[in-house]
Amino acid sequence: MHTKHQIQQLLASAGVFPNKRFGQHFLIDLNLMRLLIDSAHISSDDIVLEVGCGTGSLTEGLAERAGFCLAVEVDDTLAKIAQQQLAQQDNVNIINTDILESKHTINGAVIEAMEAARKKYAGRLLLVANLPYNVACPVMLNLVTGPIVVDEMYVTVQKQVAERMTAKPGSGDYGTLSIFLSAAGQVKTERILKPTVFWPQPQVESAMVSFVRKEEKVSRIKSMELFGEVINLFMGHRRKMLKACTKFAGGELAKIGNWLEIFEQCSIAPTQRPEKLPPQDYIAIANLCRERVAAV
Repeated sequence: MHTKHQIQQLLASAGVFPNKRFGQHFLIDLNLMRLLIDSAHISSDDIVLEVGCGTGSLTEGLAERAGFCLAVEVDDTLAKIAQQQLAQQDNVNIINTDILESKHTINGAVIEAMEAARKKYAGRLLLVANLPYNVACPVMLNLVTGPIVVDEMYVTVQKQVAERMTAKPGSGDYGTLSIFLSAAGQVKTERILKPTVFWPQPQVESAMVSFVRKEEKVSRIKSMELFGEVINLFMGHRRKMLKACTKFAGGELAKIGNWLEIFEQCSIAPTQRPEKLPPQDYIAIANLCRERVAAV
């Protein structure tokens, strides 16, 4: 793992500086890096996905414990540095690409690499990363909804993102991310991080957050895709009444004829506001919508 001075030297030797466009803030506190790795309880059967590997500092520690480590870095220069630093690690694959093909899609090359690794390793698929600020939310959402899903996440993110991850119904931070994470597992803020543990220092505090997928929760969702459509429909108009939101229904949800009947069956008042509904209510609505769509 690299200290601040070592990272600065590696970047200087390559003639580059941290790139704001990519949200680059390097975690330089080695104790926190060890804590992040330790919290994941990584075994030799596990596959670890790291997004934004930078110079390979955290990657080195992950590779010591994991069966296989897939590191993704969009910055060409940093990817080359990481590849040089980890050239002797035969269980590391560094992919120089954007983790996202689009906001709603993980890069195909990354999916292919993870699928190949899963055929070889029988352990968990973990996301362990100091997530770049500009992609944190869509990356986590995609890794909860699929097609490739992770079993657990151990990440550092902006404190504001952590608050969105753990938000409860009715709060200003409650939204799509918190609904999905709560519906699919257990999410917890482990520690608040000061700007001084990063270089360059961000203007905001960060947080270390964990997420553990719970299959007993996931199994209640009959269609993850339709569940997402329902959340987007209502949370896209979060301060309107539920019954007023339904006129914006599109896609598969446009086939729903009697929304009031669905609300009644779910024991949800149609005058309720979407921002007040707990995740289990969204699951109930989505499951009934699936039945109605299938019957059309």
